[in-house]
Amino acid sequence: MENTKPQGKTVKKILMFAAVVIVALVVIANCFTVVQAGHTGVVVTLGKVNEGVLQEGLHAKIPFVQEVVRIDNRITKLEVETEAFSKDLQTVATTLAINYRVDTAKSYSIYKNIGANYEDVLVTPAVNEVLKAITSQYTAEESVTNRALISDGLIQGLNEKLNGIGLYITDVNIINFEFSEAFINAIEEKQVAQQQLLKAETEKQTAITNAEAEAQTIRIKAEAEAAANETIRQSLSDAVIEYNKVEKWNGELPQVTGSTGSFINLNAKGAE
Repeated sequence: MENTKPQGKTVKKILMFAAVVIVALVVIANCFTVVQAGHTGVVVTLGKVNEGVLQEGLHAKIPFVQEVVRIDNRITKLEVETEAFSKDLQTVATTLAINYRVDTAKSYSIYKNIGANYEDVLVTPAVNEVLKAITSQYTAEESVTNRALISDGLIQGLNEKLNGIGLYITDVNIINFEFSEAFINAIEEKQVAQQQLLKAETEKQTAITNAEAEAQTIRIKAEAEAAANETIRQSLSDAVIEYNKVEKWNGELPQVTGSTGSFINLNAKGAE
């Protein structure tokens, strides 16, 4: 019994010492905080947000009195799906990929005035608002062919709304446009009609070209024949004509001679 009491006291001392060490370690651990690369630390003292931010690295703080909220200042990607009406009152379902970042100098004011869910409170609603304003400037068909203009307009419009708060849009990518089935069918019918019209116009132009080519061929042939005939005509002198007569004479005299109204049959005289 005498040995048990000292042993019990020793165990208690060891447990108390261990508890003190643990408490000391916890206190020491809470005296420091680490802000990782690409982040800033917002110091909150008993619920009050301090001005200024902690940069990357190790920082001291008052244990159990201060906490450090880490704000990600790297480029963050946000995907937004929304609907808007086009200029021709078509419903355009759009999927966007938004790249944005938080200004390091304004991390504390964003957290103080908006909180950590600034993406849901500010960025997403701003994307919906600006997209609807831009989409209304184009017809549904123009929206497809003017993706780059719409993206640039979104970047400009969003930065105008958010830069003052400390949020910067770096890039906007339009992942997809979707339209109603009726509109898609109308576009397909329009494309078919345009293709048929183009085909008919091509066939018409081909027929005209062929006809013009044939007429040109006939004209060239006629001009060539006329030129040949003129050459022949110009080459026929009286001497050449008489020579050709002599060349073609068979040696026999004409059977009938005389002027108009008076003919003599030479063969008949010879017979008498």
